[in-house]
Amino acid sequence: MSVFIDRNTRVLVQGITGSEGSFWTKHMRGIGTQVVAGVTPGKEGQEVEGIPVYHTVRRALREHEADAAMLFVPPRFTLDAVFEALDSGIRKIVTIADGIPLQEAVQIRRAALSSGARVIGGNTSGVITPGKAMMGMFPYWIERVYKPGTIGVMTRSGSLTNEITAMIVRGGFGVSTLVGVGGDAVPGTRFAEMLPDFQADPDTEAVVIIGELGGTMEEEVAEAMEGGVFTKPLVAFLAGRTAPEGKRMGHAGAIVSGGKGTVKSKIAALERAGAYVADRPSRIGELLRTALGRGTV
Repeated sequence: MSVFIDRNTRVLVQGITGSEGSFWTKHMRGIGTQVVAGVTPGKEGQEVEGIPVYHTVRRALREHEADAAMLFVPPRFTLDAVFEALDSGIRKIVTIADGIPLQEAVQIRRAALSSGARVIGGNTSGVITPGKAMMGMFPYWIERVYKPGTIGVMTRSGSLTNEITAMIVRGGFGVSTLVGVGGDAVPGTRFAEMLPDFQADPDTEAVVIIGELGGTMEEEVAEAMEGGVFTKPLVAFLAGRTAPEGKRMGHAGAIVSGGKGTVKSKIAALERAGAYVADRPSRIGELLRTALGRGTV
């Protein structure tokens, strides 16, 4: 069992003929992802890596079954692309676009929730179940860092993800599924909304979250733990400990305002809920071993 994607997930790629779409589609297929069709308006009849391209999602679905849509489209087209996938009945969507207008991000999230769908992103590297499937943009050397295992990972930070995952592997573990929820102010899916999936996954024995200052996603994780929604061990690393209040630090969602969203407040909430919080990435493996009762590295 996997979270969100596995070898059986049939993926349709919107924006497949663009430079990013064609490049990453090749890598997605390289690790085993079933990419069944692509969509680019005006490009029907072409092929990318042997994958047929169609004008619209509906036309693609007449010829192919698909469970998920991977979007490699610019921010200004993301809303329409998500709505097209939702209207066609697709309920798993990943969009990597960075800079989706805030109001459109709100519309995407609202539409996904009302449809019973899950949108991952924007501003994300995507989702990967190592050794099985990938939707997104993970580096060509992923086999060295994203080793199959039993640790679920959720992250707001693209830049820290590879480092933290490397520390998980160095600690003697591997990854069941990694979900990049993204760094925007209004992500399609929030940390706490993924926790029940990791809780139900028999192949996940613990979860690592990579958080940062700003917003309330990490506090929501603490609330889920305190409420018994998630009972497996959880280890966290939070970036932005020294960020000044009121300053946005890189991500649109990484802003502290009104005394809320500080790393200090997030750490306090997580530790009260029973999570292990690493003060530096190199301690992730050690804390996982402690949380799982396996001693030190």
